[in-house]
Amino acid sequence: MLLVLFPPLAALAANSLTVYYQPATTWTAVNVHYAPTGGSWTTTPGVAMSADSCAGWFRKEINLGDATGAQLTFNNAAGTWDNNSGRNYSAGTGVVTIAGGTVGSAVPCGTANTASIYYKTAWTATYLHWAPAAGSWTISPGVVMNETACAGWALKTVSLGSASALQATFNNGSGTWDNNSGQNYRLGAGVTTVNGGVVTGNTSSPCAAVSPSPSVSASVSPSASVSPSASVSPSASVSPSVSPTVSPTPSTSTPATTGSMLGGDPRKDSIYFVLTARFYDGDSANNRGGSQNTKSGNAANNDPMFRGDFKGLVDKLDYIKALGFSAVWITPVVLNRSDYDYHGYHGWDFYEVDPRLESDGASYQDLIDTAHAKGLKIYQDVVFNHTSRWGAKGLFTPTVYGVRDSQWSWYYSEKVAGKEYNPLEENATGNTYNGDLWSSTAPAGNTCPNYGLATGAKSSEGYALYNCQWPSPTAKMFPADLFHQCWIGNWEGEDARSCWLHEDLADLNTENATVQNYLIGAYKKYIDMGVDGFRIDTAVHIPRVTWNRKFLPALQAHLTSKYGATKAKDFYIFGEVAAFVNDKWNRGSVNHSAQFFTWKERKEYSSDDVAAALEQFNYENNLGTGNQPTSTNAFLSGNNYHAPDYSQFSGMNIIDMRMHMNFGDASNAFYNGKDSDDSVNDATYNTVYVDSHDYGPNKSSTRYAGGTDAWAENMTLMWTFRGIPTLYYGSEIEFKAGQKIDCGPSCPLETTGRAYYGSHLAGSVTASDYGVVGSSSGAVATTLSQPLVKHLQRLNQIRRAVPALQMGQYSTEGVSGGMAYKRRYTSGSVDSFALISVSGGATFSGIPNGTYVDAVTGDTKTVTGGSLTISLNQKGNLRVYVLSQSGNPAPGKVGADTTYLK
Repeated sequence: MLLVLFPPLAALAANSLTVYYQPATTWTAVNVHYAPTGGSWTTTPGVAMSADSCAGWFRKEINLGDATGAQLTFNNAAGTWDNNSGRNYSAGTGVVTIAGGTVGSAVPCGTANTASIYYKTAWTATYLHWAPAAGSWTISPGVVMNETACAGWALKTVSLGSASALQATFNNGSGTWDNNSGQNYRLGAGVTTVNGGVVTGNTSSPCAAVSPSPSVSASVSPSASVSPSASVSPSASVSPSVSPTVSPTPSTSTPATTGSMLGGDPRKDSIYFVLTARFYDGDSANNRGGSQNTKSGNAANNDPMFRGDFKGLVDKLDYIKALGFSAVWITPVVLNRSDYDYHGYHGWDFYEVDPRLESDGASYQDLIDTAHAKGLKIYQDVVFNHTSRWGAKGLFTPTVYGVRDSQWSWYYSEKVAGKEYNPLEENATGNTYNGDLWSSTAPAGNTCPNYGLATGAKSSEGYALYNCQWPSPTAKMFPADLFHQCWIGNWEGEDARSCWLHEDLADLNTENATVQNYLIGAYKKYIDMGVDGFRIDTAVHIPRVTWNRKFLPALQAHLTSKYGATKAKDFYIFGEVAAFVNDKWNRGSVNHSAQFFTWKERKEYSSDDVAAALEQFNYENNLGTGNQPTSTNAFLSGNNYHAPDYSQFSGMNIIDMRMHMNFGDASNAFYNGKDSDDSVNDATYNTVYVDSHDYGPNKSSTRYAGGTDAWAENMTLMWTFRGIPTLYYGSEIEFKAGQKIDCGPSCPLETTGRAYYGSHLAGSVTASDYGVVGSSSGAVATTLSQPLVKHLQRLNQIRRAVPALQMGQYSTEGVSGGMAYKRRYTSGSVDSFALISVSGGATFSGIPNGTYVDAVTGDTKTVTGGSLTISLNQKGNLRVYVLSQSGNPAPGKVGADTTYLK
């Protein structure tokens, strides 16, 4: 997410705070009692701090989630508090020191560099034996890992001094050691987990997903804020008295069923990815800021979260076509319901289009039809894994405890018989009607313990908190047959496919037939509207066997009934299998590696989907990486194209996570991509991008900022190597380069990689062809004049002119040079053979004799001895020598020279 979250997966990256505290008097122990900004307080008396190496100081590293600060207070774990004259201490992220009531950032004794190590263990006591890089080891058995952590984990934070890494091993203090196959563990600074020999660095606490009951201390109450925060706002819980239905009642916005997809091989297309709500505002009447509009800072910028819409996208389809793209990937369109849901990944009614995206004359159907009329496909982002925190209308919507008293009447809407949630109806604080979600008495069938009883704790605003006030997977608020009941503990374990990603994302039990029918029924309707493909969010969090036995066959059957078997295959399905690693297999877990999802099952499993999911996980996990299927579908046989074998294809293609993670530079992405291609059913169908709404390369939290030359080189590679090139909106002008991609409602959207793009699109534009501007004026004309835009336009023109660049298999056999390869595509009367070199020179040996013409310069070379040499030395420049054949002549020079292509 993922998720984003909040697109799927994106919001899982955590901010951290390292607190150093010096008591005014001699305390032998110190607890810190804290609440992340907008979040809940720890249970009194808080969590234990560790004695620091600097005498008299105590230290604790705190995981803040997506919060950008915290409120703090301290006690001696025996009832004595630092009341700081009745006020909480306030801190941001990073390092804070507190002594004598003064808050600073100078680390005591200069030990700012720390490593927080979580070790998965069943020992009653766990010791860390360690040494900083180039430093001395502790005295055996080491130091006890005695900091507060969740069940099954031991934690210790150590100061590294000037070192940036450490070596470590672990033991139980009684002679039993984790020998890690005879090797020391090598760990870095920051937060690291060690689980079963697997080291995960630069991560968040494995205990962060555990949601403790909020509480405040007796002597120091958390300071109240004026407006409620997203994380304190109550959410739904409890089973309803009415049994869930499989299909929701149609509404006026229920998708129509009148469209037809364009069809054609999806590899011919290049894809432009937009967050619809952040692209272009065609109708300000549907703009909505939500309850976080002021808190986020969006209100001060006059920049509501829902700003762009389908009308704006319709208005600027010609801009996208003028860039040269022929497909548009848009974020989810279903009706969302959460505090900050502009991105679309908090689906509530999967059968209804969100009205904050539609306008009169610009419905979703209008967008699809208009795009098709311009020769542009629409790829719809879809979510099968989870709903909003409020469940899904027509499947299950929980009922939370609520009370309209002097504290909570601002939040809980007065009930109106028959009234439903409508995101267009916001009150003065940006809140929408929620009278359908709460009850002051437990509804029939309630399973949430202590429904409505006060917890004794208070929110950060000072309001009384109650049991069952908002959803949680572990508090019996959702029925187990429809929703999973746990938090993810191991992101490469089986629980990653059967537990919640985040409190905002209720995890569907996708192995349940009712859930399957609900989702399949919803997405059939969008197929009937004529969408051209689905990008599947958080695909890795659903077992492959469930995809292969249920969802993919159901979608294919519906497509076949609508279009026939041949055209049905043109519907492009590409899954987000988030594997944020740089190796071929995701930490050795085949079940969590992207290429795994392109294959059918190799054996029969139990008819029960829950049992089958576990059987499949264990079977494939035990086979390991060395026994996975391989394919030659992406590779030439010598110089010849061969018919691909799709007999074991699952029906799901993938986002190329390995190239994405390695796009710190193009060459690294190229070599890593090649290394994985034999394990993908057909890598020529991979979706390839540098960055997105979730991450930049190497799991960076910022938009790519490698510079214009590097962007040009990245694009040159993507548009000529195997796979389908994809660009995140605005990258054509390096929009928001280096900015944090997402920070939730803790900062204005304008300061992030999800900022509003519309100011760059103001004015008018028409496209006379793909990559060709017919006319333009205003700001959009300036945007289209940028050198990187010109580079992109020409790449699209060249790729469209050479079938081998679109659909060809490739080979580096007989090729010397860096990013250099030969590609060929043969089908019917089409035979396209090309020699490609990016940024540097290359020699191609053993190639067919004949005349080759470069699509960039028009240069002609005649090959008589089976060898052709390319001279090239410019980052981002390109040579594409196409073999000119009878019936398949080379296109010659395509387009005009640009800064990079010349």
